[in-house]
Parts: sequence; structure tokens; C-alpha cells
Amino acid sequence: MTRPAVLGGPCRFPAGLAFVRPSLPPLSEVTRRLGPSYAEGQVTDGPLVRELEAAAAERLSVDHVVAVASCTTGLMLVWKVLQPNGPVVLPGFTFAASAHALDWNHVGLRFAECDPHSFQIDSADAIAKLSGAAGVLATHVFGAPCDATALQAAADQAGVPLVYDAAHAFGARLQGRPVGGLGTAEVFSLTPTKPLVAGEGGLVATRDAELARQIRVGRNYGNPGDYDSQFSGLNGRMSEFHAAVALASLERFDEDLASRRGLAERYCNAVVGITGLQPQAVPAGDTSTWKDFTVRVDEAEYGLNAGQASDALRADGIDTRRYFWPPVHLHRAYRQRFPTRLPITEAAAGSVISLPVWPAMELSTVDTVIEVLGDLHDHAEEIRERVA
Repeated sequence: MTRPAVLGGPCRFPAGLAFVRPSLPPLSEVTRRLGPSYAEGQVTDGPLVRELEAAAAERLSVDHVVAVASCTTGLMLVWKVLQPNGPVVLPGFTFAASAHALDWNHVGLRFAECDPHSFQIDSADAIAKLSGAAGVLATHVFGAPCDATALQAAADQAGVPLVYDAAHAFGARLQGRPVGGLGTAEVFSLTPTKPLVAGEGGLVATRDAELARQIRVGRNYGNPGDYDSQFSGLNGRMSEFHAAVALASLERFDEDLASRRGLAERYCNAVVGITGLQPQAVPAGDTSTWKDFTVRVDEAEYGLNAGQASDALRADGIDTRRYFWPPVHLHRAYRQRFPTRLPITEAAAGSVISLPVWPAMELSTVDTVIEVLGDLHDHAEEIRERVA
């Protein structure tokens, strides 16, 4: 048992352990791919974007993929095209962009609970809130698939679209089936923290040819090519540079994903041995990308709450995140306009910590993080007294 740094012990990561380090392809490979487009002066929405869309569609086993400037842009455009005539049900435990995309479209928000173990949208609560709603927006939290089967059945019965914020989930599988072809559309993120990296960017995946066509128009200001806008679109195009980074990243994607899963397995096997810590539950047969490795902290058993644990980890040089605290329904942007109490979500959001995980991390680094978590538990009473 080692004395934690927060109590004056030696810092385990004196140079700091980053929460994330993007897995970037060699710059030479990016410039090699970019060269022809650059030479032709085609620096946005060009042949590399088309190549990325085709490669992603093949990988996701889906008919249509539209590359956009960001996942948020993709979500905004999907709901712009769908034009729901009532509120949309979405989880309170999600990134703010899920709600923002709806709000930018002047769509009412109806927040639903999350499951306390998987952190996914509680399908039963979402279904109970579907009466009078015009759609569902679900999130694949931390890269693990949500309960898509139950949600789809309910959406079909209600006759409303089901869209997925799949920002974390490129490479995830639901019972062996690639995430990407679920619901009306799924929207992925390609920012530096995500499994597939473009720098910035997003991908809209759908089996609906007309929806894909309209999103292509919408990402170019709603202009179908004759400057007679069909609807109020936006500049949501992806640049050739970002497409080049994504294509080069795709070449190493399987290796990076395997590394993430190996690290997550190491975390899972070790964390369950520490009283009061519980990793995100992923149903058997589902495959997560482990965009984030997140544990729930039971204060009564662990001895510290999530905030205290996060601060103590920082003293040992370990960077963490408290996703998603506060939950989005309690953000200043929404708490008065769409007042909702979600006690299960609020308890979960207040008790989770996301730990460092990125493809180039060593397994030994995971072991050290686990050691620190164990030491914090063993010294919890003293730490509480110190920070009181």
C-alpha cells in the first residue's frame, strides 16, 4: 500500500498522465493522400470526402454515408430534414450536443432517465414518454450500443423517427451487427478523442436514400447546385484535409480499436477487485469501442465520492473527466425551459469518473492507475479529513 500523492506520497505520474492522446496517422501519409486534391485546388468536399464516405459505408454495412463538418452538424441536419412536429425524447445522460442539435431546430426536449449500470437511455422510461412525442434521439454512451431493439420497436409503434447520437461508437457492434445501420440515421464524430480521428468531422449513416440526399444538400447551405436553396441549410462540408486524416486513420483503425479493448479489459478485470468501484455494464454479445472507460463510484463503499476521487487522482498526475456532470437536463441552457427531475440520471452523473484510455497507452499504465485507485480507497478516511 502506497501513500497517495494527495497525502504527501510520491506522485505516480510526475510528468502527468493525459486523459486522451489522439491516435494520429503519420503526417507523410496524410499529405500523400491530400496531394492530388491540393494540386487541383479542391480543398473541401472533394474526391477524398467521397472516398471516405464509400469506405465508411462499406465498413458500417450501410447504404449511405454523408461526411459533414462535425457530429453536431450532422445531428442538426438530420433533424432539420426530419422536421418533427413535436418534442423529441432524449437521455439526460448525454453530451450537450445531443440537446443542442434539437434546440437549434426549435424542437422541444423531453428528457428520459438512464440505466444506472450501463448509463444508456432507459428504454422503458423513454417509451413511457413517447406519448405525444415526435421522435427519439438516443446515444450510444461511451461507445457501447444502447438498447436499440426495444427503442426501435417503440418508435415503429409510435410512427416516429429514431436517430442515434453515435459520436463515440464508430466500430461498435450490437449483437455482432455494426452500429451504423440502426434507426433512421446514426451520426458519428471524428474529433481527436474519438476512435476514428479526422481532426474535426462527422459521418451521417442511413439506409434512407432520400434522407442522405437532403443532408448532402443541407451541408451546402441547402443549395442543390443551382443556388435556389431548398431549405435553410448550413456550411456543413468536410474539408479534404480532414478526409485525408480520416482515411489514413482508417488504415490503422482495427489495431487502435484492439488496443482500446485490451486496455478496457485490463481495467475491467482489475477495477472489480476494488470495493466501491463498478465499470460500465456492457451486455454480453455487444461490443464497445471504449471511447471512454468509466467507473461508478459508490461513496459509501469506496470511501470517497467521485469529485474527491477525481481530485486525488489529479494529485498523482492522472487526468480524468466527469462525464456527464452536470447532466444536460440540468444545464443552464435547459433546466428552466424544460424542467425535469431525473433522480437516477442525476445520481449516476454525480458518481462517475472516466479514466485515461487511448490506443498507445501501455497495460502497465492501467496497472498503475488501478494501484492508485486502490490506495485512495485504503486511505479514504484520511483523505476525507484532509479535504474537509
